[in-house]
Order: sequence, then C-alpha cells, then structure tokens
Amino acid sequence: MGGAGRSGIVSSLLAATDCAEANDSSRMRTMTMHEPFRVIPSTGSREGQQVLSLRGALTSTSSPVFIEALHKTEAKHLIIDMTAVPSMDSLAIGALVRAFVNCHQSGRRLGLVGLNHRVHNVLQLTGVAPLFETFPTVAEAEAALT
Repeated sequence: MGGAGRSGIVSSLLAATDCAEANDSSRMRTMTMHEPFRVIPSTGSREGQQVLSLRGALTSTSSPVFIEALHKTEAKHLIIDMTAVPSMDSLAIGALVRAFVNCHQSGRRLGLVGLNHRVHNVLQLTGVAPLFETFPTVAEAEAALT
C-alpha cells in the first residue's frame, strides 16, 4: 500500500481512537488533573542503559515534555517505561515514532515497557507496533537490551 493510502488509514484509525477515548473522557480528565504528566529519568541496571518512566496520559499537551527528555538521553539502550500511561493520542504516537527513528539512525536500541491494553491497541491499529520491542517489565527490558 502506498504512503498516501497508509496515511489516510492511520488518520481514520486515530480519529476512531480519539472518538472512543472521548466516550471515556471524564475518567481520563480526572486522572490527568490530579497527576500532571512527568518523565522520571533513571540509570538502568546495566551500563549504557537509560530508563524514562512516564507518568500520566501522553498527549499533545505532554508530548513536548517527553520529547525534551528524549533529547537529553544519549544512552545506547533506551527503555521507556509506560506502565503508568493510561492513554496516548496521535501526537504521542508521532513522538514515539520519532524516538524510534532517532535511536535506529544512531545505532541505539529502544524498548517499551508495561503497555496497557489501550496503549497497545492504539499502536497496533496505527500500524506502528512492529517498530518497537516491548517488554512486560523494566527488568526484562534491561536483560534483553544489552
């Protein structure tokens, strides 16, 4: 399928996802008001590893904070812990894809950890899930990304 056709499908899927999330917006709004989005950097258990633990919904509002944290990371192996990310929007998907491209072009590895059902489905529906190595826990990602 050509790039333009795939782009149209991705846009349609994102619109459907946004609509589904709108139906559940009261719960998400409450969560994000009480817990602002944060990125907590830490050193991995092995040399050359960096863990970015994300807290809160990854959205158009919070993506710049995530992107800034990515730019500060130069570790050979980057682990993004998304255990505490309840949802993400299309801009956040773009930020994750940019992180993948950046790591891939510079010979680094990227792993995503703790994707909940909603986040995993968004990545699957948009067709970007195969780009990412995913792991249930940070410890498993640290062991695999050496």
